[in-house]
Amino acid sequence: MTLAATTPRDPYASRFADEWEAVKREDPIVWGDGDGPLCRDELRSYGTEGYLPLDKLIDRQQAAELLREARRLADAADPDKMDVIIEPGGGAVRSIFRVHRTNELFRQVCKSPRVAGIARQILGGEVYIHQSRINFKPACSGKEFFWHSDFETWHVEDGMPRMRALSMSINLTENNEFNGPLMVVGGSHELYIRCVGDTPDNHFQDSLRRQEYGVPPREALELLVEAGSGIAAPKGPPGSATLFDCNTMHGSVGNLSPYPRTNLFVVFNSLENALIEPFGGKPPRPEFLGERDPVEVSQL
Repeated sequence: MTLAATTPRDPYASRFADEWEAVKREDPIVWGDGDGPLCRDELRSYGTEGYLPLDKLIDRQQAAELLREARRLADAADPDKMDVIIEPGGGAVRSIFRVHRTNELFRQVCKSPRVAGIARQILGGEVYIHQSRINFKPACSGKEFFWHSDFETWHVEDGMPRMRALSMSINLTENNEFNGPLMVVGGSHELYIRCVGDTPDNHFQDSLRRQEYGVPPREALELLVEAGSGIAAPKGPPGSATLFDCNTMHGSVGNLSPYPRTNLFVVFNSLENALIEPFGGKPPRPEFLGERDPVEVSQL
């Protein structure tokens, strides 16, 4: 499959045809003028690769405090609540959503000058948190997250208009090659993959455990890997992080190690890119997956 020759009225339309397509991105990657916590070389690398590892986003003491709180939240989590996701085939907690709204420790780190400042610098202005969650990968049993572009889902199922958002995966435990680290395809943010399939009603109820719609076929993944700089798996100690563009193809394998992997995952969106009606024609997903009443980060 080659680049699409024509573009529908919605440049990022997806899940409308029987064959996948790759189309060129129409939006900037770095929207700001360069002022902020990141140096010029870091911004250049982020713009080229679509992701940026940071050796230290928060300090280890803060990461340890957040990890203790994450474990407390997991122990107390109600599996019947919609914003608590359980591992497929088991009872372990996979994700707890909207922690920037429900927990003071996580709210403070999300709105901190360095964390939010990086988002403002890249996205070129005031931002809000589109989504936050703690991702758990239990030792020996944590399941994979299949390859996907977040923007494809956020556009089709949430109504995010343009590619003006980014994610931060902040390591609360060490992320290494054994415990299922985040994997990214360098340069994949430059191409948008239109996926196949008609999104089922209430798709989120299944996709948060195992995603089947909005994922690329093998041929699309091969195209992205060969056109870009290949697959990378940024690793690091507690407090390190990986920033990545909303359209960067990413995923992770299961955790077969005896050590759990726990990350704080925060999505920042520009206030000028607030959600509208979903482009896939279905009702919007619940607000814990996509904030529909954006609040500037500094006002949280």
